[in-house]
Amino acid sequence: MSTVSSEQIIEQLQSIVGADKVRTDQDSLEQFGKDWTKIYEPKPLAIVFPKTTEQVQEIVKLANEQQVAIVPSGGRTGLSAGAVAANGEIVVAMDYMNEIRDFNAVDRTVVCGSGVITEQLQQFAEDNGLFYPVDFASAGSSQIGGNISTNAGGIKVIRYGMTRDWVAGLKVVTGKGDVLELNKDLVKNNTGYDMRQLFIGGEGTLGLITEATMRLARQPLPLTVLVLGVPEFEAIMSVLNTFQSKMDLTAFEFFSEKAMQKVIARGDVPRPFDTEAEYYALLEFENLSDETADVAMTLFEECMEQGWVLDGVMSQSETQAKNLWRLREDISETISEWTPYKNDISVVVSKVPPFLNEIEAIVTEHYPDFEIIWFGHIGDGNLHLNILKPENLPKEDFFAKCKDVSRWVFEIVEKYQGSVSAEHGVGMTKKHALTYTRSEAEIEYMKALKLAFDPNNIMNPGKILDV
Repeated sequence: MSTVSSEQIIEQLQSIVGADKVRTDQDSLEQFGKDWTKIYEPKPLAIVFPKTTEQVQEIVKLANEQQVAIVPSGGRTGLSAGAVAANGEIVVAMDYMNEIRDFNAVDRTVVCGSGVITEQLQQFAEDNGLFYPVDFASAGSSQIGGNISTNAGGIKVIRYGMTRDWVAGLKVVTGKGDVLELNKDLVKNNTGYDMRQLFIGGEGTLGLITEATMRLARQPLPLTVLVLGVPEFEAIMSVLNTFQSKMDLTAFEFFSEKAMQKVIARGDVPRPFDTEAEYYALLEFENLSDETADVAMTLFEECMEQGWVLDGVMSQSETQAKNLWRLREDISETISEWTPYKNDISVVVSKVPPFLNEIEAIVTEHYPDFEIIWFGHIGDGNLHLNILKPENLPKEDFFAKCKDVSRWVFEIVEKYQGSVSAEHGVGMTKKHALTYTRSEAEIEYMKALKLAFDPNNIMNPGKILDV
């Protein structure tokens, strides 16, 4: 416990960053003390906005001295309560650490402050004739530091991988208050433990990321999108295998007919073709030449002949491609009015069909009135399970029943040796479920790592695991 008053701690924070960079008004505490989850009420002590690594270091040292916890805050777009400050913590918001500098065209790298918005980096890369490929719906508000801390994935993982694959180096302030420069942007660096990887996906529990050197890629050639209607889920896997055997895909997504019905009912996006199918696959690829489109059409026809595809459409313009993507990307926003129960889970790609079928069967058996909406990044085995609240069922009763659903889902995840959190992190909402994916021995090693970097347990305590 702190030996000084809250007012004194706030005064000390003001002396570090300036009075105008510390907020204690109720609106700011509410705004910066939470993420997209709505389970926990935010109750931070103060919101502090550092501008330099040195200021972050001073904040961490103060927190250690006064035994006050820190919660890092990026774009607050997380879905696991990893950025929620519910117990009088200091929220360290990275909004002012948003500089992009030291662009190196030869190495294709650029240094970003942790507060750089994802879309800002994407635009910078484009302005310099390059490409930052990690992309997702929250790109306009999520921050690079938060993306790294949660190892964000998104819609192009099948081709470009996760955020982890694009981090060349990190500057961090550990829970002890030490500043570390990790990896120094090297491609090859075989000199012991790569501690950079511990901070990627660490959800701020080991320390605070202040800068990241991000790798960039060449710009893709014009992209073409295919949407294919398939009669059963197993057929999606046959389609994936067929196309991947002859083409390099930049995305392979799926969604159900129920999901598409919700999107097209809004009237913003038309149905892609008249034929209804149980599921739909969305494929994206670089249109390298006329021959590429010909190969895609040949594979499409082959899938039709095999009965794996009922109908389909290929984009003929950038506008049409964007509209086809909206069939997939508008799902989350569209179904939000039904107060959905959400789960973000994964298995290896080959196990996806039986995995999905088992989950759907057990939910339908116990709660036949629940409407299940499926979509996800099928090319990397990541499924998003969404169950919509029946209109006549009170919210409290719905979420109580969903606790049973979570247990069943996680037991199936464990059976298939999958992950209870594919890309949204653990935070507080899935901490209890960590044992379904991690062994007790692994968790003990994780606790030891946590205490090595953060012996006083001030860095985002209560997230991922308890020590």
